[in-house]
Amino acid sequence: MSVCWFQSRYDKEGPGGTGKDYINCPMNRDEYNAFIDALIAGEKTDFKEWEASTPYFDGCLPIEVMAERGPETLRHGPMKPRGLTNAHKPDEKAYAVVQLRQDNALGTLYNMVGFQTKLRHAEQTRIFRTIPGLRNAEFARLGGLHRNTFLNSPRLLDPLMRLRSMPRLRFAGQITGVEGYVESAAMGMLAGRFAAAERLGQTPQMPPRTTAMGALLAHITGEANAETFQPMNVNFGLFPPVEVPPGPDGRKARGRDKVPARKRAYTARALRDMDQWLSPGSKAAE
Repeated sequence: MSVCWFQSRYDKEGPGGTGKDYINCPMNRDEYNAFIDALIAGEKTDFKEWEASTPYFDGCLPIEVMAERGPETLRHGPMKPRGLTNAHKPDEKAYAVVQLRQDNALGTLYNMVGFQTKLRHAEQTRIFRTIPGLRNAEFARLGGLHRNTFLNSPRLLDPLMRLRSMPRLRFAGQITGVEGYVESAAMGMLAGRFAAAERLGQTPQMPPRTTAMGALLAHITGEANAETFQPMNVNFGLFPPVEVPPGPDGRKARGRDKVPARKRAYTARALRDMDQWLSPGSKAAE
């Protein structure tokens, strides 16, 4: 910890709610470039024939694959230094940062954020110990890749997440083709609501298309291209377009101001429509 420090990016509250939920390991330019070279040159695990034909999910790429896409890729991805101030050298900006997130309640295990990898285990130990602050690290578990199994939901599921060919079966969670813990939980909650409504003899009410749940549900159950379907995180690109309200001076937002203004408009509309969907007396709330 004479090299590393505790801080959440921009001091935002993380899982522990402190604003200091991550251990940050800083790199200068030379250390970062040497690390990228080591990732690319490191010995990788060979894929089996059936694995080789499985495409990567762009939101969860192995670090060495990101490094191969360009030397700056990781520095603008999981190793970005933005929003972090080195407690030991506050006037010196790190060129890149590796973040460690607490992995158990005792605080004896930390995982490396965004470090999916197909490097061989011995290579992981060798290369990761070159990260400043981790020279003497003990690795309780080394990384690997997993293959997600998911349905071609646009082709197989109806809007209520039932199997079109056998409606008595309903699917929920990650297998429906969503990516992420929150997204998987959201699809599970919707499947539960739909099943409960049917059991009670009610008509299941779809979440508004303008909300995160409704937009993601609509995407996986019909709007996505079934021929190229891959797991999807929730994002504003799934939402119906929204009109950006003018600023205080009556003019439309321009340039950099337009992006946050649009996101605020998406969010405000979603919250309003979700409140209405769940309000007492609405069909969805019954």
